[in-house]
Amino acid sequence: MRKLTGVVFLLGAMVLSAQAQAEEVAVLDWRAALMNSESAQSSISRLEGEIGDQQREAESLSNELQGLQQRLQNEGEMMSEAERESMIAELQQKGRRFEQLRQQIGQAQQRSEQQFLQGAESKLEQAVEQVIDRHGIEVLVEPQGVLHSSRDLPNVTDEVTQIFNSLN
Repeated sequence: MRKLTGVVFLLGAMVLSAQAQAEEVAVLDWRAALMNSESAQSSISRLEGEIGDQQREAESLSNELQGLQQRLQNEGEMMSEAERESMIAELQQKGRRFEQLRQQIGQAQQRSEQQFLQGAESKLEQAVEQVIDRHGIEVLVEPQGVLHSSRDLPNVTDEVTQIFNSLN
């Protein structure tokens, strides 16, 4: 009887150990947790409002540049020297403006991202700590960092986003 009790106790300890182990390692895609947050969506909307006109102008210029390049390739040999030079000058001028817009848009995006990340860093740390404490997580890995797992690891990304949204 004592052996049976010992075996039952040992099996129970193994089951409890396996259950505890299930929460020791979890996956967190912190980029997704941040980007799915309400404050990230708000930041993106603000940025789109700031650079929307520039983006539309850049898209329009891109289409014009493609059309001019295509026309120069197809009809360039049949054009007079003055027409060809005029078209090349127009291509260069629009190309410079396109590059200027592209740089301005990139700088605005980078500035916006830095501002958002600076404001979000402490909230993200708080949200992650709450999830770690709640689930007793000992190791937190990014999805790209998991080369192999013989079992599905709990993904706490959505939970971190929910907590992040609740922190003001």
